Amino acid sequence: MSVPYTRSGRARPRGGGLELTIWYLMRLTGIALFVFALTHYLIVHVIYDPAEQDASWIAQVRWSSTFWRAFDWSLLMLVLFHAFMGVRTVVVDYVKGRARLLVLTGLYLVAFVLFVLGTAVVLTLPVVPKG
Repeated sequence: MSVPYTRSGRARPRGGGLELTIWYLMRLTGIALFVFALTHYLIVHVIYDPAEQDASWIAQVRWSSTFWRAFDWSLLMLVLFHAFMGVRTVVVDYVKGRARLLVLTGLYLVAFVLFVLGTAVVLTLPVVPKG
């Protein structure tokens, strides 16, 4: 006895353009977020002893490396992009007319501000010498 195939999730948009691009990017960022989040979890909670981690450990070990700053920035940007594009999809599906334009404008403004703030934090935190 075979079980009928049922499809879940949002259907792929027909044609091309922006909606199809966002549809693919949501899937790609979802996979990337899984990999980045799992890597982050393994590093912070398995490889390094959580009992030894405090603010000074983060400043001396994690943030003293350009690689880890780039890793953390990438994780933050993936989360921001994925979250805001997900909210954008909901807004496009359920909000109509002028309200859609206003909500999307506000959404893009908040996303841009958080992008700038997140980037500024990662770039401007001082490097604490190990010692």
